[in-house]
Amino acid sequence: MSAATQPDDAPVHSIGTRNLRTQKVDVVASLLMSLFIIFGMLAVVLFLVWATSTFTWQTGGIEVEEEQVAGRGDHAEGFARDIEPPGAEEADFLTEPTLAESLEAVTDAVTSVAATMDNVDTNLTASAVGSGRGDSRPPGPLGEGEDIVSRFERWELKFLAKDVKSYAAQLDHYKIELGCIGKTKLVDYAFSFSGSPQKRSGKGSDEKRLYFMWRTEGPLVAFDRQLLGQSGVQTQGRQMLKFIPKDLEDRLYQTEMKYAISKGHSKVREIAKTVFESQPTSAGFDFVVIEQRYRNVRKAE
Repeated sequence: MSAATQPDDAPVHSIGTRNLRTQKVDVVASLLMSLFIIFGMLAVVLFLVWATSTFTWQTGGIEVEEEQVAGRGDHAEGFARDIEPPGAEEADFLTEPTLAESLEAVTDAVTSVAATMDNVDTNLTASAVGSGRGDSRPPGPLGEGEDIVSRFERWELKFLAKDVKSYAAQLDHYKIELGCIGKTKLVDYAFSFSGSPQKRSGKGSDEKRLYFMWRTEGPLVAFDRQLLGQSGVQTQGRQMLKFIPKDLEDRLYQTEMKYAISKGHSKVREIAKTVFESQPTSAGFDFVVIEQRYRNVRKAE
């Protein structure tokens, strides 16, 4: 059986490259698809810009609490308290004594002092120790509160400034006032250093702000002295101070606690030292924590 022959005029199916050319409809479709993608991404970016400028997301605020620092003042160191506040039933004994009672008390006191002095002048050695229990609170100003390191002891502020002009700009940005105490009963303040320096005076008893003083001499100490002198404040033989406004103090506390929490310390009583440094930002300047040291938790409890 012979194979069928193909006629000479039969169509030939070519697979050459000439028949695989890009059609115009494909070019237009690809162009439209690219434009859709570009405009879609642009719309997403604009939406994100609008959303970030309209809404704010916070990681959680830190409540600023007034620190109540425990201190024994001039009380003797000990393990308890010798004197407790009197109860209501003892209030009668707190009335003002009469003149006769006062004279009698003074006489008894003089007799006791004389006897004590006679005893001290002898060569005998004391055979007993005092029965007082002292005061269990840590050293510091007299007060009730937690066993924490107070802010003026645990905070240290550092400024980066090459000249007095950049240093003055930082002080004005934070609204920090320089002051001098000593030789007079008033505190002399200086402020507004970038423009026309100004000064004022006030009573020390009216001052409630946190303040810092220099521990060591350095270039910035000379800048403080120069700025105070330009404001007309005498610095010779006087102590120079920096007075911190309350809102800056609150911001420093929040910055301190955020840093401590990031390091696994959630209680202020665990912090022994925090060093802040003033650094330039897009908004001017801001303090950041560059160093923080912690206390022994068992001793702090």
